[in-house]
Amino acid sequence: MSDPQKPLQEGELATKERLKTPRLFRVVFHNDDYTTMDFVVEVLRGHFHKTEAEALHVMLTVHKKGAAVAGVYPRDVAETKVARVVQYARKRGMPLLLTTEPD
Repeated sequence: MSDPQKPLQEGELATKERLKTPRLFRVVFHNDDYTTMDFVVEVLRGHFHKTEAEALHVMLTVHKKGAAVAGVYPRDVAETKVARVVQYARKRGMPLLLTTEPD
């Protein structure tokens, strides 16, 4: 590793000492009048690996408050989860809405 105070020698490459941690994004479930509570619990358990109790808690929060966070992930993981879950929901006739937002 090179000394930051010492000038670079021929053939040496400058390297960054610190790696930035990726920005995290929340995956948010939104309430609607058609997606069933059972389906939301199924998605939370199957796609977000929630326990039954955790899934019920998130689902009831969505139902009562209009939205709830299912998880926090790096941006690409959050966006992939949203895309897969929305596709899964549409194939089953559910209009489930999920979004991502910066944490």
